[in-house]
Amino acid sequence: MDIKTATALHRLRLISIPEALSFPALIIFGSILSRVSDIDFLMKPLGMLHGVLFTIYILLLLDVWSKTKWPLKRVAFFFLMALLPFGGLYGDKVLKRHEADGVIAARARREGVVGA
Repeated sequence: MDIKTATALHRLRLISIPEALSFPALIIFGSILSRVSDIDFLMKPLGMLHGVLFTIYILLLLDVWSKTKWPLKRVAFFFLMALLPFGGLYGDKVLKRHEADGVIAARARREGVVGA
């Protein structure tokens, strides 16, 4: 794995956790709280925050896809993880594994250990 691919994976991991937490925050504090109380001022800022994080996540996912040449099935998995509340947390765990595997394979190729 080259440095650009590793960087793209790392950026996607960095945004996946805030994006994963912004959706439940929007649901709990924005939607539910505004319906059961008079607190409705959180809906717009939380909605905007989640929208921005989701858009960045999708753009970074497309960047990773172009650099890693992942199959469409894998990209669709990470897209679905972004649609589920807390799904990005699991997605981050899987991304961490892909990132580590790529670093290990790159190190092995560099040291001539395997033809990875």
